[in-house]
Amino acid sequence: MALDSATSAFLAEMAKAGGPALHEMTPQEAREMSDGFIELVGEGPEMARVENVTVTSTDGHEVPVRVLVPSDDARGFIVYLHGGGWVVGSIDGYDTLGRQLAERTDCAVAIVDYRLAPEHKFPAAADDSWAVLKWAAENRGRYAASDGPLVVAGDSAGGNLSAVVAQRTVREAGPKIDLQVLVYPVTDDNFDNASYLDPANELMLTATSMKWFWDLYVPEVADRARWEAAPLKAKTLAGVAPAAVLVSEHDVLHDEGRAYARKLAESGVPVREKIFAGQMHGFFQFVNVLPGAKEGMDYVVDAVNDVVDGKGIADAVSGKEARA
Repeated sequence: MALDSATSAFLAEMAKAGGPALHEMTPQEAREMSDGFIELVGEGPEMARVENVTVTSTDGHEVPVRVLVPSDDARGFIVYLHGGGWVVGSIDGYDTLGRQLAERTDCAVAIVDYRLAPEHKFPAAADDSWAVLKWAAENRGRYAASDGPLVVAGDSAGGNLSAVVAQRTVREAGPKIDLQVLVYPVTDDNFDNASYLDPANELMLTATSMKWFWDLYVPEVADRARWEAAPLKAKTLAGVAPAAVLVSEHDVLHDEGRAYARKLAESGVPVREKIFAGQMHGFFQFVNVLPGAKEGMDYVVDAVNDVVDGKGIADAVSGKEARA
C-alpha cells in the first residue's frame, strides 16, 4: 500500500524547504531541525498542573522531567520517553503529544529529557530512563492514584528505551510496570533485513540516517550485542510487562518492531500489535498535523485505558497481524 495522501503532501512540503539529509547534519543542526516542528504541532490541552522536576540518574546526573497532570484525580502514571534516535528530541518537542495522552487517558504523563548522544553515549540514555522509572514508581501518589497503573511508553529510540527498562525491571527486580507502549521501536541493529533494504521505506527516516544514529549512540559495535542497546537480542522476554506495539507500514524499523512483538508473544507476554497502513516512521509525533497520528494516538489511548480500567491487554495476539 502507498503512503496516505496527507503524508505524501507533508513530505512534499518538507522537500520544498530543501536542506541537507539528516545524516549530513551535525547533531546540533539536527536538533534545531527537530525543534522546528514544535510550532507546527501547536499547543496541547490545558492541564490541572504542570511540574518541572529533576531526577538524579545513576551517575549523579540530574535528569529534567516535565510532569503533566490532567486532573486532581489522575488514574495512572505514564513515563514517556521521546524519540529522535537518541540524538534529537526534547521535552518541549513532545509537550503537545504528552498533553493529549494525559487528557485522553486521565493519567499523569512524565516526559523525560534523557541525555543525548554523541555527547552522552550508551548507556547514558538508558540509565536516565531507568532512574526516572524508579522515581515515578516511588512518587506516583504525588501525581496520580497511588495504586494506579504505571506505564512506560516511547516512540522510536524512546520505544527502544521503554523496552530496555521493561526488561530491566525483571532482571533487577525493579518496579512493576503494568504496560509498555512501544511505538515503532528500535530493537536491533540489523541493517540487512527486508524493511531496511526496501526503497519504499526511504522516507523521513532512511537506512543511512538510522545507521548514523546508531554510530552516535553506540559507537562500539561490541556493545550492540547487549540487550541494553538492542533489546531484541535478549534470550527471553519472559516476565516483562504486557505490551502494545505500534508499527508503521513504511519504515526501516518495520521488521524489527514486528520481530519484537513476536518475541514477546513467544515469551508468554500478552501483546497487542497493530500495523498502521500507509504510514511512515515518525508519524505518531505529528499530532494535530497528520490524520494517521490521531489514529495512532487512539490506539495507544485504548491500550492504556484498558489497563487502567482493569481489562489488561484483552485483545492479545500471538504473532497475528492487526492493521489499521
